Amino acid sequence: MLSVEIKENEKVVGNLTAAEKLFKTGSRGFFGMGKIQIGEKRYQVQVQLVEIGSKPKPEEKALNP
Repeated sequence: MLSVEIKENEKVVGNLTAAEKLFKTGSRGFFGMGKIQIGEKRYQVQVQLVEIGSKPKPEEKALNP
């Protein structure tokens, strides 16, 4: 699990956690979503981190159906 800080001008305005995820494409990474408030306004936030090169190659899929 990752912790993500949302900052506005060096002031932390929100925190978000991102859990490990196996995406539908086969890639691995982290994903999190939530709601934060900045001033008087509320925002819906998403964060996605995808490990570069983590998607299985077609020949690997054939070997591991």
